Amino acid sequence: MNVLLVEDERRVADFIERGLKAEGFGVTVARDGLDGLDLGQQGAFDVIVLDLMLPRLHGHEVCAQLRRNGVLTPILMLTAMDELDDRVKGLKLGADDYLTKPFAFDELLARLEALVRRAGNFEKPTERVSCGALVFDRESMIVTCGEQRLDLTAKEIAILDLFLGAPGKVFSRQRILSSVWGYDSDPLTNVVDVYVGRLRRKLGSGPDVPAIETVRGHGYRLDKPA
Repeated sequence: MNVLLVEDERRVADFIERGLKAEGFGVTVARDGLDGLDLGQQGAFDVIVLDLMLPRLHGHEVCAQLRRNGVLTPILMLTAMDELDDRVKGLKLGADDYLTKPFAFDELLARLEALVRRAGNFEKPTERVSCGALVFDRESMIVTCGEQRLDLTAKEIAILDLFLGAPGKVFSRQRILSSVWGYDSDPLTNVVDVYVGRLRRKLGSGPDVPAIETVRGHGYRLDKPA
């Protein structure tokens, strides 16, 4: 995924850029509205992260001009403003979503992936994924471990699918919550821990069965069998 980040606050821009690059995304940074408008019109990006309070050209105007010029790239507005009118105006001008500062990086990531997926630019996932003896067929929604078919709920399958997409990668509780239950879920709930515990029990153990490991202070990851 290629991301255009239009953000003049260097600390925020560096934080987002480092995080997205760590996830394997390509990131181009524009430090003011005019540069953001120029780059956005080139059509080389899957999604645009657009701050509002920008030098030379306000984010609202950048968004409006991109849409007037026929640019359909999904736009996520990023702003320190918490006024409803500003959010509504941005959406009316053609923005697809907004996120208010301060924000959790996992939520930003989940929102970007959802925007690109809805726009049809996201790479179609492999229909069949596996890790050790664990196999998930995304078309039939069937999970097997060795010769045994596992009886998993829809939420358990969604969590497992997230893990299987990147074995060994640590997923925070907030990222799992946003991806599986949605952006508005209560971040204080322990529902992630409950479902991960259920999923562990259903996976069981064995020499070729991947284990879900707790990474204290960070989240969970799916360990590949030795």
